[in-house]
Formats: sequence, C-alpha cells, structure tokens
Amino acid sequence: MSGRSGLFWDAVDGRSPLPRAAATLGLEFIDADVENGTIRLAFNATEDFTNPTGNVLGAFLAAMLYDTVGPALLATLQPDQFQSTMELKVSFLRPVRPGRLFGNGRVVHRVGDIAYLEASLSDSDDMVIATASATARVIPLSGAETAA
Repeated sequence: MSGRSGLFWDAVDGRSPLPRAAATLGLEFIDADVENGTIRLAFNATEDFTNPTGNVLGAFLAAMLYDTVGPALLATLQPDQFQSTMELKVSFLRPVRPGRLFGNGRVVHRVGDIAYLEASLSDSDDMVIATASATARVIPLSGAETAA
C-alpha cells in the first residue's frame, strides 16, 4: 500500500498488528501525505468510552488526539526513528456521543529532532469536537523503550 516501512507503516500495511492502545480506540488509517506531514485517521468511540451522561469521556478523546499527533510525525520518519511526545495540550469544544470520529493531524514545524504538531477530532457531521497541540522529539527507535 504505502511502499514505506517502519513501525507505523508496518501496522498500516498489515505487516504487524496495531499497537493495543490504538486497537482499543478502533484506530483506522485513512490517508497520509508524507510530504506535507498530514494524516487522517478514524476511531470507533464505543459505549464503553462514555461517562454517566452518555458522552464520550474526555480522556478517550485525548487518547485519540494523542494517537493522531504521534502518527502524523511517525508517518514522516525513517524506519529506524521513533517519536517521544514531550507535551500535549487538549481543548474540548463540545460533547460527543459514541460513534465514528475522525482525527486530522499535521506536523506544523520541525527543527532538527523537535517537532510541533496539531490535531483535531471531528464527528461524522464534520463538527470539530476537540483539538490538540503537541511537542515531540524524534529519537532512535533503538532507544524508544527508555525515552524520557
């Protein structure tokens, strides 16, 4: 499909399974533009993700945004590179019920090994429900287990 390799692309192309957290969120790859550093994903917000009022809990929305900004950068990296998120800021704009949600992420700016990332999460009516900004560091894949 992509002709690329690395942890991210291997999962997208079915050569390896999705990470368990991504699978829990029902992550589905839709599209990526590596040259422009953008990505589009879908998530399946289930009834298991709801708070007492029946809306999707903000922590799950934050996890979906986290799993959008990271892959936006991962899609652009070499097979021997990974990313370590240094900070994530989430803004919740409106409540949302369970269903299919869409994540749009982008690499805003990258200088050396530091990248600035943004993402939005929208519902099936294309209403933005939450946004995020993040800072990440590009690290060697070999050091990913101990990255701080």
